[in-house]
Amino acid sequence: MLAPVTRVPLRQALADLPPYVPGGRAPVGAAAFKLSSNENPYPPLPSVVAAIVDAAADVNRYPDMYATELSEAIAASLGVAPETIVTGCGSVAVLGHVLAAVCESGDEVVVPWRSFEAYPIAISLAGATGVRVPLAPGGRLDLEAMAAAVTPRTRVVLVCTPNNPTGPAVHADELATFLAAVPGDVLVVLDEAYVEFVRDPDVPDGLAVFADHPNVVVLRTFSKAYGLAGLRVGFAVARPRLAAGIRAASTPFGVSHAGQLAALASLRATSELLARVDRIVGQRTRLLDGLRAQGWEVADSQANFVWLPLGEAATGFAERSARAGVIVRPFAGDGVRVSVGEPEAVDLFLEIAEAAHAR
Repeated sequence: MLAPVTRVPLRQALADLPPYVPGGRAPVGAAAFKLSSNENPYPPLPSVVAAIVDAAADVNRYPDMYATELSEAIAASLGVAPETIVTGCGSVAVLGHVLAAVCESGDEVVVPWRSFEAYPIAISLAGATGVRVPLAPGGRLDLEAMAAAVTPRTRVVLVCTPNNPTGPAVHADELATFLAAVPGDVLVVLDEAYVEFVRDPDVPDGLAVFADHPNVVVLRTFSKAYGLAGLRVGFAVARPRLAAGIRAASTPFGVSHAGQLAALASLRATSELLARVDRIVGQRTRLLDGLRAQGWEVADSQANFVWLPLGEAATGFAERSARAGVIVRPFAGDGVRVSVGEPEAVDLFLEIAEAAHAR
């Protein structure tokens, strides 16, 4: 007689799933700058706080399922049609919905690596297989190699620009060559979570690329430049047919009422928020220049973080930095990502980095 089954089995994909490691936090009661999660160091604007307070009175009600007013406002700000906008619980959730909409079991998704660590998780949960393509020197995406990795089984290619965690953005000429080499039935996702921080004049206009290529989807978020990381609001820009499919795969009521109102208030305050982005970019320049003056080899970041390719020394460096008062994000055996924070945080980290380089 067979022994009775004593537990419910889980999907094999979960057993093989790499964990998502969040940025570290300071222990309770400890004082430290948190530069581990690419957060905007500035608190919400008063007008955004007021919108969140107003939303609190309606938490007994479900939010607008399709975030209609927000989608229309996003579309107007970008110069696209409202039916091309699909909102979700942060751009990472929207990516999951994109993959669920287009991937069948066993399909391939080409990704640069190292890149955003949620990519392998989202790919596995969609039942697809990730194909990792190593980065080029300087932490740049190797788009030529990524195009060469496309096979008849490829359904999606993820292009993270600027690339998280290394920082460089792809250039317009290399992206044009890449798109010309990718078949038209392969979806190319331009993940532009950090686009507002880009100052490189050679980068492409993601929305113009979207307009010219029916197989391109653009992902963006309110978490970084707009400082709404805690409310989880992201969106995709896609052709109406693709957008409808992504919307069908989305979690119902995925964006909270508070998130919708806060994002709307943020769009109304775009000029104020982008002035803050300019200040963050200024601190990024100061951080990059300071590290290079100390002798570090640092990639040209176009995001709100910088990358130190420390290899096996990454974990030890992060531990020493935390003890000195700055929490950074180590990627074991690879490097350390340092978010751009307050001027005081940049000052302290540069002191820590100088001492480490002198060791």
